[in-house]
Amino acid sequence: MLNGSRRQRFLVAVSRGVRARPRSAMAVGALGVATSGVFIDLSGVAPATATFFRCALALPLLWPLAGGERGREGALSWRQAAVAVTAGVLFAADALLWTRAIYEVGAGLTAVLVNAQVVIVPLLALLIDREPIRGAFLVVSPFLVAGILLTGGVFETGASGSDPVSGTVHAVLAALCYSAFLFLLRRGGHNGQVVQSYRVVLLSAAVVGALWPGVTFTPGWAALGWLALTAVCGQIGGWLLIALATAHLSSTVSAAMLMLTPVGALALAAVVLGEQPTMLQLSGCALILVSAYAASTSGSGRRRITATVRKRLGDSRNAAA
Repeated sequence: MLNGSRRQRFLVAVSRGVRARPRSAMAVGALGVATSGVFIDLSGVAPATATFFRCALALPLLWPLAGGERGREGALSWRQAAVAVTAGVLFAADALLWTRAIYEVGAGLTAVLVNAQVVIVPLLALLIDREPIRGAFLVVSPFLVAGILLTGGVFETGASGSDPVSGTVHAVLAALCYSAFLFLLRRGGHNGQVVQSYRVVLLSAAVVGALWPGVTFTPGWAALGWLALTAVCGQIGGWLLIALATAHLSSTVSAAMLMLTPVGALALAAVVLGEQPTMLQLSGCALILVSAYAASTSGSGRRRITATVRKRLGDSRNAAA
């Protein structure tokens, strides 16, 4: 166990690393979150049980870090604590809906469907913080909706998942809660004391999970093992890094980096769980990811990538000639 001075040095080192490389930290965090759906599916527990344990098991790891931050930066204000509690309730709602969708449409597809946040978060930033967004959002929105419908198996029978239509509805509702949670997480991060805020988020979400119907406090050792992995990889290695990094990135860049979560989740679900979406569902996934990329990447960034690809193609043709 780290003592007080070591906790502070560790947290300072992590915070400096995140400030120096916020995109790398966001990428690692997004990939950590990508493991959550697979681990929860393997646990086989009810949504309320998964929500409670994924938060409660992360708290012992987070508590000493939050204590070190408090000694260095001071305690949260009442306003910051209230925002964190609200974010925690939204995170719990997201987790409850998301876990239900995992069992209905699959871990990989659910992660893609929740990626609708890539449009919702910047809209919240526009409405509340007056942060400008680009016209690309209006252009890609119809394609994003089409991708959601295809992924949900609305236009076919025999789509992947036990109840893909219901799973899509629950995943989209989870995306709304997820978007509001991300917005508050990013907004609160500008005021510092990120780890303490995140501790309050997890405490609030754990309370909601404990009070929700269907929770089981004795799920069995095997299930607890998978939920412990969710807590370590998803809540600490994933969401803590995201909470630290998101304050140093714009809302659109943050949303774009989080696209690594559905890509990683799709790959893990295929390898570990043997999930096999239909071609229409895979087409819907591709449409969602391309729409999210187009909405989140600046025009100059797209032009640089296109120019690089064209240059490499030209070099290849010249070499062949």
